[in-house]
Amino acid sequence: MSAPATVKTTYRDACREAIRDALKRDPRVFVMGEDVGRYGGCYAVTKGLLAEFGEERIRDTPLSESAFVGAGIGAAMGGMRPIVEIMTVNFSLLALDQIVNNAATIPHMSGGQFAIPLVIRMATGAGRQLAAQHSHSLEGWYAHIPGIKVLAPATLEDARGMLWSALEDPNPILIFEHVMLYNMEGELAADAGAVDIGQAKIRRRGRDASLITYGGSLFKTLAAAATLAKEGIEAEVVDLRSLRPLDMPAIVDSVRRTHRAVIIDEGWRSGSLSAEVAARIAEDAFYELDAPIGRVCSAEVPIPYPKHLEDAALPQPERICAAVRSLLGGR
Repeated sequence: MSAPATVKTTYRDACREAIRDALKRDPRVFVMGEDVGRYGGCYAVTKGLLAEFGEERIRDTPLSESAFVGAGIGAAMGGMRPIVEIMTVNFSLLALDQIVNNAATIPHMSGGQFAIPLVIRMATGAGRQLAAQHSHSLEGWYAHIPGIKVLAPATLEDARGMLWSALEDPNPILIFEHVMLYNMEGELAADAGAVDIGQAKIRRRGRDASLITYGGSLFKTLAAAATLAKEGIEAEVVDLRSLRPLDMPAIVDSVRRTHRAVIIDEGWRSGSLSAEVAARIAEDAFYELDAPIGRVCSAEVPIPYPKHLEDAALPQPERICAAVRSLLGGR
């Protein structure tokens, strides 16, 4: 029996193919945002789509996040399936009122009369020396808000398949694509399609500690787990994938197996998603723990521009390894 056909691709191209597929499958789908058309997107995700689908479906917008996110909300209420691209998560703050006070609340305030099947994509994270106004990880803020779903695809499969599932959901969904993943290469099934957007996944099995992470930190965490394995420490790596809702059964199940937990989150430590996950583990699995819950987060500073300082501010495999060793008594 022959192995399933695969294609070599990048995370960027997987995102593009997901958008292209959505445009072909559903005439209600269109893309809007800054530079998504002629320029091809700030990170080249929408490159070539304007020539293929035309200006009606690939719409360059004015430099006003509040305006075009609001237009996307209106289009979704009117029965369309808009994919709104915000250039970077930092700029999404200019649309915070639209996202939090309108997209998240209208279905509830209308008693279910209006759905908001809106997808907002945005780049997040640091590592490309884009300085403090383009490099933060604010997805944990959005995970605080009822009424929206928050996704963080880290793999090629999720980059290709999460959009499909998101567009079929009646709720507004935010998809955070880490900037350091766009160039990542790998093999993807030629027939890759929709994926479940509600469940975490075990990316590496282990017995000694659960490393819980998402997005751009996944591969640093896997690298740390590989290093620890050479020392005889078998760490389990849990990819959250969905930040709201959190798949707590999967997290608790992992902690019950390993009895230790370290959460890796590129957000700042104070008030972070890692704090929420740690609190829920303490609530749901306290008596399963053999050590305090560890966290590896970004330094409490605006992300620096110089490369050496940027690297120092972010979670790195060495820091993850050190956190795990400390839970195991320094071995």
